[in-house]
Amino acid sequence: MINLSFLQDFPKDFNFGVATSSYQIEGTIYGNCGKSIWDDFAERKLNGIDGKLACNHIEYFKEDIKLIKDAGFKAYRFSFAWPRLFPDNNKDVNLKGVDFYKQLLEEINNCDLEAFPTIYHWDLPIRFQKIKGWEDQETCKHFGELSFFISKTFGDQFEKISTINEPWCVSWLSHYLGEHAPGIKNIQSAAKTMHNILFAHSQSVEALRSCNDHQIGIVLNNQFGQPIDSNEENIQATKLFDEIHNRWFSDAIFKGKYPELALSILEKYLPENYKTQLELISSPIDWIGLNYYTRSLIKYKKSDDGVNYECNSGTLKKTDMGWEFYPEGLSYFIKRINKEYDNNIPIYITENGMANNDKLSLGNSIKDHDRIEFFNIHLKEVLDCVNEKLPVKGYFAWSLLDNYEWAFGYSKRFGLVFTDFRNFKRIPKNSYYEFQKYLK
Repeated sequence: MINLSFLQDFPKDFNFGVATSSYQIEGTIYGNCGKSIWDDFAERKLNGIDGKLACNHIEYFKEDIKLIKDAGFKAYRFSFAWPRLFPDNNKDVNLKGVDFYKQLLEEINNCDLEAFPTIYHWDLPIRFQKIKGWEDQETCKHFGELSFFISKTFGDQFEKISTINEPWCVSWLSHYLGEHAPGIKNIQSAAKTMHNILFAHSQSVEALRSCNDHQIGIVLNNQFGQPIDSNEENIQATKLFDEIHNRWFSDAIFKGKYPELALSILEKYLPENYKTQLELISSPIDWIGLNYYTRSLIKYKKSDDGVNYECNSGTLKKTDMGWEFYPEGLSYFIKRINKEYDNNIPIYITENGMANNDKLSLGNSIKDHDRIEFFNIHLKEVLDCVNEKLPVKGYFAWSLLDNYEWAFGYSKRFGLVFTDFRNFKRIPKNSYYEFQKYLK
């Protein structure tokens, strides 16, 4: 029977945690939270299915922290909501928002958990879209100001902090593919935001360093690309996919440059001084977060803009998102970070998990065996890397709760804990108890 008994083979100081994000769980209807680009996107594209209620974490946060503690996890990765702290403008602070995060951090610390906050997990205040959001570097400068405020206001409650979650999603997924807010499909917008979100990271690092002695990281989402066959066109298409999805961000952060093939397509859309800004972008960080879910099979496909590839799915077992189980990709990226970029930097797996079509049984239990299998095969890859003396320091399961899954609304369930969205009841699934059995 597939289980997680080998969790006991990890070093004693290995940090097991769970992850969430503000817009996905908090509920924007509570506590004077302002509007974000996701409220606008949901209204325009998702028939109004938004994060107004989400999991009502605002009112249930003590119960949620207790769930984390009771399962034996040591850390909680969450994000600050920019519109909750500054709902109307960039100067007037929402004291209810400040009070919530102070209470949240106090509860985390009182339960002897480590707080792993993220400054930006996609809920950009709607007012920034008037200046084209992340396409304008004014937004980046305001992000630096937000980072300073967060460090000054809450910084004595945590050591580690990440600036941005998944810059590829903020830029390419949202401004080229148009699948996330603000839903733009334009290569010029995509290229600008691919650079600017990294420039925003640099502004955040500078602000945090000026305010507190934090351990600062950024969270990248890597996806493994394989050529669909041995055709040379498909091999080159895979190289381009890898550069746009993965290397664009890691090359900039660790090497202060952009990869050549992607740059040959995108450079004409970048600001004139982008090379100077890359020097700031590559300022040293203290740890790197890696989010990993799946692979894609890449095929050449001619495009007028030069982005000559398409992503396909293979025949492996799939999650409810249609994403394949491909754990080998996780260890591949751990080793790539260590061997090609920085062989000393601590690596945290900041998200890994799967959507499953979970249903309550008559006994109010959820037998999510596929999720246990998913964690089993991915955590074994992580353990192999730890045993090879690679500096992998922690693993965060995505996610604590079934929540608002962005463009999929409430239809995809990633949680270790089932959320009844009608009454906010939390019901731990078998996967939760499987972690608890071996972490406690």
